[in-house]
Amino acid sequence: MNFSGGDQRWRSQKPKRREDAYNPGRKFLLLHILILLLFAVLTIQLVRMQVFEGDDYRAQAENNRLRELQVLPARGLIYDRNYDLDRPLVENVAKFSAVIVPADLPAKEETAVFARLEELLGIPAQEIAQQVREKREDGNPYEPLVIKDELDRDTALVLEELSPHLPGVELQIEARRNYLDGELTSHILGYVGPISAEEYADLKGDGYIFNDHLGKTGIELVYEDILRGEPGKKLAEVDASGREQDVLDSRASEPGQNVVLTIDLELQQKTAEVLGQFMGTSDTAAAVVMDVHTGEILSMVSLPTYDNNLFSETLSQEELDALLNEPGKPLVNHAIAEMYAPGSTFKTVTGSAALQEGVANPGTTIVSHGYITVPNQYDPNVVYVFRDWAALGTLDFYEGVSMSSDVYFYYLAGGKQDEGFQGLGEERLARYARSFGLGELTGIDLAGESVGLVPDAKWKEQTVGEMWYVGDTYNFGIGQGYLAVTPLQLLNAIAAIANGGELLRPHLVKEIRDSHGNVVSASQKEVRRLLPVAQEYLAVMREAMLRSVTTGVARSAQVAGLAIAGKTGSAEFGPPRADGTYDTHGWFVGFAPYDDPEIAVVVFIQRGSGFTNASPAAARIFDYYFNQRYVAEQEAS
Repeated sequence: MNFSGGDQRWRSQKPKRREDAYNPGRKFLLLHILILLLFAVLTIQLVRMQVFEGDDYRAQAENNRLRELQVLPARGLIYDRNYDLDRPLVENVAKFSAVIVPADLPAKEETAVFARLEELLGIPAQEIAQQVREKREDGNPYEPLVIKDELDRDTALVLEELSPHLPGVELQIEARRNYLDGELTSHILGYVGPISAEEYADLKGDGYIFNDHLGKTGIELVYEDILRGEPGKKLAEVDASGREQDVLDSRASEPGQNVVLTIDLELQQKTAEVLGQFMGTSDTAAAVVMDVHTGEILSMVSLPTYDNNLFSETLSQEELDALLNEPGKPLVNHAIAEMYAPGSTFKTVTGSAALQEGVANPGTTIVSHGYITVPNQYDPNVVYVFRDWAALGTLDFYEGVSMSSDVYFYYLAGGKQDEGFQGLGEERLARYARSFGLGELTGIDLAGESVGLVPDAKWKEQTVGEMWYVGDTYNFGIGQGYLAVTPLQLLNAIAAIANGGELLRPHLVKEIRDSHGNVVSASQKEVRRLLPVAQEYLAVMREAMLRSVTTGVARSAQVAGLAIAGKTGSAEFGPPRADGTYDTHGWFVGFAPYDDPEIAVVVFIQRGSGFTNASPAAARIFDYYFNQRYVAEQEAS
């Protein structure tokens, strides 16, 4: 086999040039182009960062080094009317919280930090991680996130020692309110609580921060702007873990001003003690004492009550549910927020109106046979019976009031057509009720006040869908039916009778003092209106109320050596019992001394009796104010 010819051809053939063969020069050219493009991109990015977004990046870098922190002011204190510096009603105490600033927490150390916090605080690490993640997503990584508040002092000390080894974790120390009398003054003082998201959105322009606290109810709420003070600020240099290294600039906070109440703490204690003794098995009760010449509230008690310190701490859902579900509504101030039929105490208004309008005079006599009858205007065979509590016989005006005759006041309110006796009628009765401050807010410096209800024919038609009958006027005239008042409204009306006709604005704050004790402002007497009743008729009503206590149905309100004028009420409510009788609310309202009125007292006891419960309770309060308190003060001096 001859391969020589083929081999020769193979050896003599030259390789062809290929375009994709290895070329070092071309490779370096491509590399240079890529490098130039990379530098161009970097240059453009650098120009954008320095020229167009330089301010933003510089701010972020500065924020990693400098922090503007708010310095919260010390909240003002609250005192009773005696302004004893050693005996405030509320004080500020230290509250310790564990917080995380997400921006200061390095991602690589998160797991270890969360695990250590779980060990120290008892909160699952994954729960802490979730809170931090949500905070970052909110876009506020520099705002402290409270992981756990109300730390005990020992835990707080441990956290403080460990914080240098826990980047982003801080011990936050702030003030918490401690109410020294708790249940005794809770409905007056109210409480301070964490700011809600809605409140923060409304108030952040006023210097509030996202984890701030503010007044929620009571004096704490109404006088929030005065008690809060003015926050300060400081510009601090911080390290990589967010810990303060140096203060570069600062503005001191201004402490809140102090509020001095009109309340007398010892009288408040006595009022609560007496009310608790006489409320028995009642679900609710209220009592208020007021200066008839100034409108100052000297004591205000609503039972049942609650401890407002619960809301200064971490209130569990179970504790809150227990308060909300309690039948007596302990969170409600029954002295101002709940309205009830006033019963026979309203006869003071009906009687004053009847005297002024000429419907009656002191000598007007009416015979009570124990009831009156009114025929149906469409069917004379149908007769309605309106009963008195007893057949009281012939009564003049003084006796009608002092013996609390329903029949007497049926005549004054609705008249007796078949006898030609013209009563006030619902329109005039409603007008006078409103002039005495019923059916409107008293204006007291507390939130949550009820307006009450003064009915008339128009209201009944619009609300109930029925016309007004003479029976409605009868019930109206004796404080029954649709009429509803708060204890404070009734007290204010009686105080106006006592002081000669001035309807005042009740108030709870006597004065405002700065942190040095200087009086900044003092409350002044405020007359809302004058009663449309002549002085001579107010004097008649005052005497009728005096007789009610000395010889009438309010005899259980008597105090030896003290002339008290007052009126009881046992307002019927609810469905009738099997024997046709009703449950009643017990009322007493009155003033003393009769010759020179100083204070007025109202006592309300749900499911109570005016004679058995409310009147003797009021007597104890009057006795303490005029007798026992004076003796105690003399012994102390």
